[in-house]
Amino acid sequence: MLEEDSRPERGSAEELLRRALLDESSSVAVSLKVGGLPLTQSVTVIFHGRRDLGTLQTYVTRGSRAAGTTVAANEMLRVPCDLDLADADDRAEAERLYIEQASAFRDALVGADVVLDVWREPLSDLLGSSVSVDHSIELSVRLPAHRLMPTALIAPESHLVVTPVCSARTLAEGKPPMGIACAQQDVIRIYPLADDPERCVEDFLEVAAEHARALAERLDHQEASVERFLELSE
Repeated sequence: MLEEDSRPERGSAEELLRRALLDESSSVAVSLKVGGLPLTQSVTVIFHGRRDLGTLQTYVTRGSRAAGTTVAANEMLRVPCDLDLADADDRAEAERLYIEQASAFRDALVGADVVLDVWREPLSDLLGSSVSVDHSIELSVRLPAHRLMPTALIAPESHLVVTPVCSARTLAEGKPPMGIACAQQDVIRIYPLADDPERCVEDFLEVAAEHARALAERLDHQEASVERFLELSE
């Protein structure tokens, strides 16, 4: 058991830090439930603002969370598509902007989930293997763009991950630009959301196969170089 530090300076500093991190009077969270999703079923968007830090951030978590529910940090996906209400002249205008921007983000989530659901069948057919739905916050691959929601299609046999991604921007600019990311080890491609899934999968498989061939050639070349080097010492 840790003993309390009797030095008032340290105690006061720690208390100030604790209040800065946890003071509920300095933060407000507003949730938006998005249901009826064909693949994910439902998600909850959490808009979290902190006056003390001057931040207004957006998170997405799986499931329909009731008001007052505690959500762990490892259950929330940070999505850099934040509200921007600075141009509101009064509370009524702020409410109008909130509804407009939150609706744009909701539409983005619905559209992305519908498209990802459309991808599931052609992806399974072209790979010739089963495809599962993964709701992890962290994926096994690093993506060059931000994830839009904690949903991904996973093909375990091919080590292929397919998930919706988006660009970072404020929601005042409207629905964020979105795409579908295909990732397999060192090969990553992002396709337009409205593109044909079958064409995209075929293109990605060709790119992945070409990458594998090039990698094999480099390894063969390196091995031959090592063999010639070792011959010099014989």
